[in-house]
Amino acid sequence: MSINYELYKVFYYVAQHLNFSQAADELFISQSAVSQSIKSLEEELNTTLFIRTTKQVTLTKEGEILFKHIEPAFNLIKNGERNIQEINSFKAGEIHLGANDTICKYFLLPYLKKFHQLYPQIHIQITNRTSSKCVELLKQGKVDLIISNLPNKEVTDFMEVEQVYTFSDILISGDKYKQLKEKKVSLHDLSDYPLLMLEKKTTTRKFFEELINQLSIDLQPEVELGSVDLLVEMARIGLGISFVPDYCLQDTEAGLFKVNLTEELPHRDLAIITNKKIPFSLASKKFMKLLLDR
Repeated sequence: MSINYELYKVFYYVAQHLNFSQAADELFISQSAVSQSIKSLEEELNTTLFIRTTKQVTLTKEGEILFKHIEPAFNLIKNGERNIQEINSFKAGEIHLGANDTICKYFLLPYLKKFHQLYPQIHIQITNRTSSKCVELLKQGKVDLIISNLPNKEVTDFMEVEQVYTFSDILISGDKYKQLKEKKVSLHDLSDYPLLMLEKKTTTRKFFEELINQLSIDLQPEVELGSVDLLVEMARIGLGISFVPDYCLQDTEAGLFKVNLTEELPHRDLAIITNKKIPFSLASKKFMKLLLDR
């Protein structure tokens, strides 16, 4: 089968916007030319790629499968074009990072500030997702690099991992449970207190569940949240005991204290993760060096 790859380009823009008119505007061609290209591609592939009504355009199942393969390829092309521009001149450029909210707020902010001071001409784009979702973005070529908690089971052999920071997870409480301040408690004892945890889809939650499973401890959270900031604040007002990375808690945090455990929890790492299949931009290299030279 020999197909004109310009047809795939038209398909990509229509599938991205689900709008023939918008695709035509981006491609600088007529809407009828877009329609004809899609018709030709559908004939070549002997399948229907879009369902078109007067009100909307949607992908068929076959169209979704094709787009899943086409999108990473076009992202690779865009990255390649951007890299060539950056090689020729570092007067402009961009870097696209992926990281969860907690890592952005409590770890990345000072490095983002310094990078912007050093290279104000570089546009910084940050996509906030869970660490697992960030790996998916990296696979698709939608980000240049991600900063993730480790271990992260979504990381594959096609990715490079550079550890940049080692941390511990801690339990924190507010003054409601101040009797815990002066003693050590076991993870088994946590069943006597309301436990506040991140959602199951997060790497921190997965890490905690594997830990208690290894110790044959049955603990069920009272509250599940998608934000470490909320876990900290709920612990502060006495709703329970929260499990959070230690870098999220400042020494001067009022109304909070660390619960001392008899068990020693394994350390975890923050890491820069890149995709071996995706060309690494000059701006990304400089940001990565900034983190590694910390």
